[in-house]
Amino acid sequence: MGEVTLRCVEKWQETHDVTSFRFQGIEPVKFNYKPGQFITFKLNISGKPVYRSYTIASSPSRPYSLIVTVKQIPGGLVSNYLAKQLNVNDDVTVTGPAGVFNLVDIKAQKYLFLSAGSGVTPMHSMSRWLCDTTVDSDIAFVHSARSAEDIIFADAMASMAQRSSQFSLSYVLEDDANTQALTKRYADTQIESGRLTIEKLVQLVPDYQSRTVFICGPKPYMDAVKSLLVTAKFNMDNFYQESFGDGQTAVSAALSTTTLSPEQHKAQGGFMLKIADKDIPLGADQTLLHGIESAGLPIIAACRSGVCGACKCKVTQGEVNSTSQMTLTAEEIAQGYVLACSTTIKSDVQLSLG
Repeated sequence: MGEVTLRCVEKWQETHDVTSFRFQGIEPVKFNYKPGQFITFKLNISGKPVYRSYTIASSPSRPYSLIVTVKQIPGGLVSNYLAKQLNVNDDVTVTGPAGVFNLVDIKAQKYLFLSAGSGVTPMHSMSRWLCDTTVDSDIAFVHSARSAEDIIFADAMASMAQRSSQFSLSYVLEDDANTQALTKRYADTQIESGRLTIEKLVQLVPDYQSRTVFICGPKPYMDAVKSLLVTAKFNMDNFYQESFGDGQTAVSAALSTTTLSPEQHKAQGGFMLKIADKDIPLGADQTLLHGIESAGLPIIAACRSGVCGACKCKVTQGEVNSTSQMTLTAEEIAQGYVLACSTTIKSDVQLSLG
């Protein structure tokens, strides 16, 4: 698809803090992407360019429009801008699609989709694709949410489960006060209260050990579920995860890096990030992205969680620590390329953005 201008043709509320947008091309266009991939919005907010990635919630089996679903984050620059400012007939520029977390690049026979919060979006795309294109796809879907009212795509998921005897739909709710709203949509909905545990997973999906797991949600949720599966001796070769940050801008955090001069910062054991002719004080717990943005240097930072690869840059001197190398090839890693959003410094570092 590359870079393209899309027009918003429909906007609706999924929940009290989640909004969906349907986009079409300015001219009729058939979109080609893999279920689970994301697109990156190129926005201008308050006169400044901002980039942010969102998973495509619709399926390529319905290719003449794209649906993107956005959860508003308190203080989130982009999520609140989209929810409040983007309306029907408005145009946006996007790039993509991209992302290796998809059903084309990852093969499976039996699926276990685990999600929490807005992490349901790639699972919805994948489920819709399988239900539209593959008869009797074996899908077990377990979604975690605060309450029934916080579940995104509840109607759509219930409809898919109703049509397929091979689609098992389950929810784990912290507040299970209104579960009848879910069973009214689909009588065979399985519901557990609290948070997901191995015992609850066995109850909901007895054959989970034989499935390929796709998981998406907030990092604490994914870390907890991954730990549960490792403890249960699940074959982690069949475990795939996706995660996007909360969408809040890192600029404010970067600007508060230090009130010290570069000399004072170094004297107190701090490190310096050097980019071209700029020397930027950077704390050991702050990412390269923080430093780059604090200096007002141009960089595309779409997902901010080490997934999209947009903030790739090259370390030419110094030591760093990276928590994600997704999208980087072995050759790029050997050459010193890192993802700025997922990399902190362990010494003075020189960086190339070119």
